Amino acid sequence: MRPGIHPEYHKVLFHDSATAEEWVGFSTMKPSEQKLVEGVELPIVRLDISAKSHPFWTGQTRTLDAEGRIDRFKRRYARKPTPAAPPTPPTAAAKPAAKKAPAAKKAPAAAKKAPAAKKPPADKPAADKPAKK
Repeated sequence: MRPGIHPEYHKVLFHDSATAEEWVGFSTMKPSEQKLVEGVELPIVRLDISAKSHPFWTGQTRTLDAEGRIDRFKRRYARKPTPAAPPTPPTAAAKPAAKKAPAAKKAPAAAKKAPAAKKPPADKPAADKPAKK
């Protein structure tokens, strides 16, 4: 190893805040808080969760509020009803037009184009054109 580029690896006291358990281990962290353990002053590294309190490692399952999740989701993201527009008073310009007789059926769309004549292959002359010699 190159000297002078690696952090100092020393003994620390790990404290799991979830279970209040403590154990001595090694780390490169340098916390400012210290505690006397077995006659030795050790820095304390506080952990929110560790293998001693994590449900996966302890085998204990946490109870989650599973009931009402869908209802809560629907309440939160439900579409709000749009307010109905107030009716507008009829005006002379907006009077309904008289009913017209039903229009005749529209002519079908433009007739399909006839398929283009196929070109004969280059090595065979067309039947209607004389071959060049």
